[in-house]
Amino acid sequence: DEAAGLSRDAKERNYRDANHKPELICALTPFAALVGFRAPAATVELLRALAVPAIAAHVELLAAQPDASGLRALFTTWITLPQGRLDELVPAVATAAVALAGGGPWQDEARTLLELSERYPGDAGVLAALLLNRVTLAPGEALYLPAGNLHAYLSGAGVELMANSDNVLRGGMTPKHVDVPELLRVLDFHAGPPPVLTGTPDGAWIRYDTEAEEFLLRRCDAGAGDVGAEVAVPDGGPRILLCTAGEASLRADGTVLTLSRGAAAWLSASDTGVTVVPGAPGTQLFVASDGLP
Repeated sequence: DEAAGLSRDAKERNYRDANHKPELICALTPFAALVGFRAPAATVELLRALAVPAIAAHVELLAAQPDASGLRALFTTWITLPQGRLDELVPAVATAAVALAGGGPWQDEARTLLELSERYPGDAGVLAALLLNRVTLAPGEALYLPAGNLHAYLSGAGVELMANSDNVLRGGMTPKHVDVPELLRVLDFHAGPPPVLTGTPDGAWIRYDTEAEEFLLRRCDAGAGDVGAEVAVPDGGPRILLCTAGEASLRADGTVLTLSRGAAAWLSASDTGVTVVPGAPGTQLFVASDGLP
């Protein structure tokens, strides 16, 4: 982008800084997403169940090479199709998905395909979605997405943390700039199950450990017996304390700040010995900090 002379705010720019951009999302409600490439054998099973003659050769391409290289080849084939061909294929695949959406092992994937094809007709991203894991998080479950992981959030609410970067590469289903060659260069095509995190107990908190040094998320859910009891906020670096349900009193250096749902407080690295006191059963708090040891 720099060599091409693109301004930092150019709409066709991919990289606005030199940082990578891993992210973490923790579900507040049931949360649906497409994340990472599904195991090739399972994807072949799904595509054969759709039984669309127009993509039969594409399916066999992956069946003959059920690995990252095969996924790259099929994804590249679909993402680079001319618009006229997409205008034929996407409706054909959507029509075939109607039967699968009525029940069976691919019901959720088929329903997602129908929703996406209605919202983004003729978009290559609709076909690409067939290659991705579809996951539904329960509240409190999280996804960690390293840089290079293809994903799309479908529905639900969550608390999201990202590294400090404005870099974005898109794969479709957007009116914004899509740079296909660069996307193909950086994507990780290795398949695997969705990287769902349930968290690890850490005193009164649940912590979501990842490999990212830029962030760490902790969650606290207050039960009836926790109302009025002080909970220590972990020390270490600057932090953001967020209340997502109920209310709590934040106590630091003799100062008391009441946080209700949707309110947040900034804590500097020098703010130590901070506590919170849940004010009602069901109070939920999150603390975001850096992920340094």
